[in-house]
Formats: sequence, C-alpha cells, structure tokens
Amino acid sequence: MTLYGEKSPPADDRPTVQVTAVTWPDDGSEPVTAATPGDLDGGPRPPRRGRMVLAAGITSGVLAAVAGAGVWAYAGDVPRGTTVLGTELGGRSRADADRELRAELDRRAATLATPLKVTVDGRTAEINPADVGLTVDVPATVAAAAEADAHPVSRLVGSRTVDPVVTVDEGRLDDALRKVLGAQAQGMTMPAITYQGTTPKVVQPKPGLALNPQRSAEVVRAGWLAGTPVTVPLVETHPATTPEELDRLVSELAKPAVAAPVTVRTSKGQVAIPPAAIAKSLRFGADKTGKLTPSVDVKRLRAALGDKLAAIEVPPKDATMTIAGGRPTAKEGRSGQQLDTAALGRDLLAVLPKADGREVTGELKPTPPQLTGEKLAGLGIKERVSTFTTRFTGGMASSRSQNIATIARKVDGTVVLPGKTFSLNGHTGERGYAQGYRDAPVILDGKLVPGVGGGTSQFTTTLFNATYYAGLEDVEHKPHSYWFDRYPAVIESTIFWPSLDFKFRNNTEYGVLIDTSYTSSTITVSIWSTKIYDSVKTEYGPRRNITTPRQIHLTPGPSCIETNGINGFTQDAFRVIRKGGAVVKREKFTWRYDAEPRYVCGPKSS
Repeated sequence: MTLYGEKSPPADDRPTVQVTAVTWPDDGSEPVTAATPGDLDGGPRPPRRGRMVLAAGITSGVLAAVAGAGVWAYAGDVPRGTTVLGTELGGRSRADADRELRAELDRRAATLATPLKVTVDGRTAEINPADVGLTVDVPATVAAAAEADAHPVSRLVGSRTVDPVVTVDEGRLDDALRKVLGAQAQGMTMPAITYQGTTPKVVQPKPGLALNPQRSAEVVRAGWLAGTPVTVPLVETHPATTPEELDRLVSELAKPAVAAPVTVRTSKGQVAIPPAAIAKSLRFGADKTGKLTPSVDVKRLRAALGDKLAAIEVPPKDATMTIAGGRPTAKEGRSGQQLDTAALGRDLLAVLPKADGREVTGELKPTPPQLTGEKLAGLGIKERVSTFTTRFTGGMASSRSQNIATIARKVDGTVVLPGKTFSLNGHTGERGYAQGYRDAPVILDGKLVPGVGGGTSQFTTTLFNATYYAGLEDVEHKPHSYWFDRYPAVIESTIFWPSLDFKFRNNTEYGVLIDTSYTSSTITVSIWSTKIYDSVKTEYGPRRNITTPRQIHLTPGPSCIETNGINGFTQDAFRVIRKGGAVVKREKFTWRYDAEPRYVCGPKSS
C-alpha cells in the first residue's frame, strides 16, 4: 500500500521512501531497528508508546521547501504579486515601493492633471484637479499595499490589486462645485421666529437639495483616477428643528413671552420690562443645521429700555484727554454700577414662558471704565500729528454753522485705540432734531434741498483730511456728487444717516485723539498721537473729462434753492507718505464729479 493514497501511481512515478524508526530516549521500550511497508500493512506492529516513525525523505523536503518559500514570500515589506495602478510593488521594501509608485505617477502626470468633467444638477463644468487638492497619497498607499492579504499562503501564491489612496480638499472642492451649481441649489428653508411689534411671525422649515461635501469627495476621488466624467449627487437635507418643534416654541415661549411685562428687582429699585422691549430682545437663532435656540440679547434689551435703567444704574465713565497749554492731559474716569447682564439674560429667559411670577432679581455689579487714566496715558498720545481747517459762511447764526458746531462737539476728545476703526455714524448716531440738529441745505436726488443736519458733510470732510494727513487708514468715505470749492478736490467726503458713513482705522501702535475746534467761520480738526511719518502730501493729476452744467427751472417755493452750476470733471489724487527720506506708500484716489446744474427757481422766460 502507499502512504498518501489508495491508488498506486505508475511504477516510474513512485518516489523512493526511506522509513527510519526513531526511539524517544528513556521510554523503557525496545528499539525498532527497521521498518518495512509490511510493518505498516498488517504485519506485527511495534508498541505505540515511545516510538515515532518519520518519512524522513518527504518531511525534510517539505520543511525545506516551506522554509525556502517563506523566505521568498516574505522578502520585502509588500507581499509579492501586489500591484497598484498596474505597477508591481510586491517583494519591495516600503522605500523602494514608494519610489516605484512615485515614478508611475510621474509617468501619468499629464493624465492626472487633465481637467475633470463634473455634472451637478444637470450643469457641467471642468475642475482642475490641482485646484481642489486631488492627489495620490503615496505613503498611505504603500502602507495599504504592505498590509494587503498578509496570510502566508496568499503571499506565496496569490496576487492582488490595491487601490491608491486618493485625497482631496473637501472645502475647496465644495466651493468649486457650488460655483458649478450656481443659484440652482434648493437650499433648506430655515425655521424662524421673529416679532412684528409683539406678534410672533413664523417661517416654517422646508427641506432642500444641497451638496454633501463628504459624498461629493467620494465620487470625485473615484472618477479622477478612472478618467471618467463624474456626476455629483445632491442630497436632501432637513432642518434640525421640525415644524412640530417650531409650533411648540411659539406656543410655549414666543407668545407667552410678550403676554405681560417682567419686573426686574434690584437693591436700588425696580424696572418693568414691557412686552415691546421683550419682543426686541428675545431672539431665536438658527445654526447651519436649522436648529433654533432662544436667547435674550441684553444689548438689544438695554437699547429698548432706553433711559429706564438710569433709575437703578450708574454707567462707568472712561478716562478722557484734553489739550491744555498745547499738551494732552489725561483725566481719570470713574467706575459705575450696572446690571449683571449675563445673569439677567439667563433669568429673564427662564420666566418668559410663565403666566405668573414674572419677576427676576437683578444684581448690580461694579463696572470699571473700559479706558482708565493709566491706560490712556500709556497710549503714546503726545504730539499733534496733523491738522486741517475748512471755512464756512453765515456765522454762528446760520443753521448750517450750528450743525457743524454740534457734530464737532460730539466728536471732540474721542480716543481711537490701536487697531480700532472709527465710524462717524456709529459715534454720533442719528443726527436729527432730537439730537440738536437743524434744517439746512443738503444734496438729495442731485439738487440742494432743506434737510435736517445739513452742513455735517463739511465737518466730515475736515475730519477725513485730518486723518488722511496723519497717514491713518481710509476704510470708507464717499466724495460729493458735485465739487464745491471750499473742499479740496477728490480728498473730501459727504455723510448721510444711515446710508453714507465715514470710517478710518487707527493702523498704528499708538492711540489717536481727535481734537476739534471752531470759530464763526472755520472748523478745525487735529489728530494727536505719536508721529511716525516724515510727511504726508497730495499730488494731483490733471482734470479730465470736463462737463458743463445745464440749466434747470424749478417750481418756486421754500424748498427751491438756486445754484450757479459747477463744471464736472474726473481727477486723480495721490497720497504720498515718506519716512526715513523715502516714499513708503503711494495711494491713488480717483473721483468723477458730475456737473451741478444751474437751478433756477421759476419758469423759462418766453
């Protein structure tokens, strides 16, 4: 019989097998000196204990073969038979596999750089792979190849293809795909609760179709290597706050919140918050998922309460700086006592759903001034950096002159901290009758008409020039539609509440003090700080595109103001800033003035 099968192979195929008896030492049994096939096929059998019979020829051969194959299969870090992008990496070290894969990518560079065709909601465009960060992560790919099918038998006889690890910048890809999609995306309708007066107004949430950055990245990565056009899917998205939850917020909070006042009790007295003030300060903010979260905006609440808080609060006063004897002098501010706004917002939100017990306890906390005398003195406000004066007519009896003086007093002594932006509208607020302003000519719809606050543009121009010649950063300004010879051409600015503003930024490391003064015919603004430039000057280009005024007849009456007409033109002005004897900045300002018509109050003569 044979050792491994029931049928005997042909005689010329049969291997010669030598069988040797092996005796374990110290087993107490008799050794077997020889064995034949008959011993294993019905002949006398030796005792089982202590003896092992080995097919020495086969065992040693198989062991040797397996050992040799193991060495061969495990040569290198990457299993043999492993390919990436058709390149054999098997049997290589990680370093060699890395170099081979990079070489293959270099050979495919032109193909991989080919713009990828993408379709989003029926709109097709091409995306440059480099623009969205599409690339093969070589180290990650080699690591994946080294870990693939690590079983010894697979290493010995198998073959495998490993997909490259492709990366993409999801943010840049999403931006690019949004440009392809354009305005066609059906974004979610976010839930909202607002107030019209004290009546809640609701916007119901609705789902939308939108790009999903992760899903987009998946299909683009796959399509890039395949070199095939990609269709990027849109995913239906639903706001986190459901219609049912929205209705609950309205019935349980938004409506009861404005059903009655809330009383704030303090050690200095009490203040009633009326429903109108609650409606202005109760906010329902939606995050990007459409989840609504209620909160009390205490700044809005303060504004809505107006002077009511003055009965219980003492506001802090910032340190101030004045010019005395030609030198700036700091005057210390004072601390105040104000409501703890964080606690007030939290406690107020807790009682708003209630029908009864609508009271909260307000804690008055010491409130230091934002700007102390010590801080102000350390801002480097030590010298006059620039000054600018413009002239006006009519004396202080003129409403226009009084408006100029009013806004000048409002701005006088303002300190702008390093890095901060000053807004003239933000500083003065609305300039109406209640704030002390009067009717005077303003430009409206291209002609001069009476308007509250007329003349404040002259102060704005004066302030703009003072900051301009101090070298401060221009953030926002707009010259007049017509040029008036009391102002420098181009380097001037108008203002109108609330749409037209003047802003500058203190782009220095020092504080900036705005000092204003006026006479019956002049307005002057000076900037005090630490001088950092040698000089700031203006160089003008020639006037061009000259246009002449046309004559327009208006209906006579109190609102009709006659003018002589002014030529229109375009001109460039260059702010040239020098430091250390060299030009460090040259800024171009350009403006086109319309020709101001010659307005005549009355009909044309026949």
